[in-house]
Amino acid sequence: MTFRMPAEWTEHEGCLMAWPVRPDLWGETLAEAKREYAQVARAIARFEPVTMAAPPGHGAEARDLCGADVEVVELPMDDSWFRDSAPLFVLDEQGRRAGVDFRFNAWGGKHHPYDADDRIGALLLERLGLPAIRSEMILEGGAVTVDGEGTLITTEQCLLHPNRNPGMDRAQIEAELKARLGVRKVIWLPYGGLLDTETDGHVDGVCAFVAPGRVVVQLPADPQHPDHARMRANRAVLEHSTDAQGRPLEIIDLPQAAFVEVAGRRTEVGYLNFYLANGGVVVPIADHPEDAGAVAVLAAACPDREVVGVRTRVIAYGGGGIHCITQQLPAARTGA
Repeated sequence: MTFRMPAEWTEHEGCLMAWPVRPDLWGETLAEAKREYAQVARAIARFEPVTMAAPPGHGAEARDLCGADVEVVELPMDDSWFRDSAPLFVLDEQGRRAGVDFRFNAWGGKHHPYDADDRIGALLLERLGLPAIRSEMILEGGAVTVDGEGTLITTEQCLLHPNRNPGMDRAQIEAELKARLGVRKVIWLPYGGLLDTETDGHVDGVCAFVAPGRVVVQLPADPQHPDHARMRANRAVLEHSTDAQGRPLEIIDLPQAAFVEVAGRRTEVGYLNFYLANGGVVVPIADHPEDAGAVAVLAAACPDREVVGVRTRVIAYGGGGIHCITQQLPAARTGA
């Protein structure tokens, strides 16, 4: 049976999220992190159903902050980044769903414990009543972007990092991506974000497919930005690449960059880390002068969607953005 991972803009049954509770990650910002997660959930719930998973004993708090439009369920977990620990959902040729349950090791063992997060994919699939496709390769969802038509983009900085799959070379990793996610072509970009030490350079801080053949690329305008040259090197690879259909890529530059201070730390809020909901784009904003320009770029890139900005300074401080804390559940094509 052949499965493929659909593009993020295809119809969703809903969105999965997880509640933040890890004090060693959030420190003094934990209460604000919860408020930001709740605001993201509320924003997405305008477009599609949201299910928030909370560790046992934290469900009431999540319900109170997220409101009645967000379903809350209690499940054992360690952390709150479902883009990376939840399954990657795939469809078969009849449109029936399954979930690929990759291994998870907390981005190369950066946080402990992570055993519950390594098991959460199987628990979610059991709860959803969907078949599980197990892969022994370590992979986070933020490390890949797909067009649903056979093309996947990733970064060498992340997928070839020795803290993920030291026993696999590039060819073996690419073969597993093709086998499990139904892609035919993998475009390897050399760089993730230099400041992205948490994920070791996930592609969702670099570029994202928003339509067949159309890619939004983070391209900071400031020559002093640490990724100014690196992202231009990535863009050059995309300029000389075609997708699995043989089409050249339409590249849309996202030049804005917003740095703010959170808990005494200089933090970059990544506008590229957005979520494509049914009819909407939910975008991280920073209450910063660069916000408006970034929103305008994304509105032009996704002309048929309403763009909604949600302040996520603390989520950025924790190491991610809106895309990092969400995982879309695609709609079944057959109703099965």
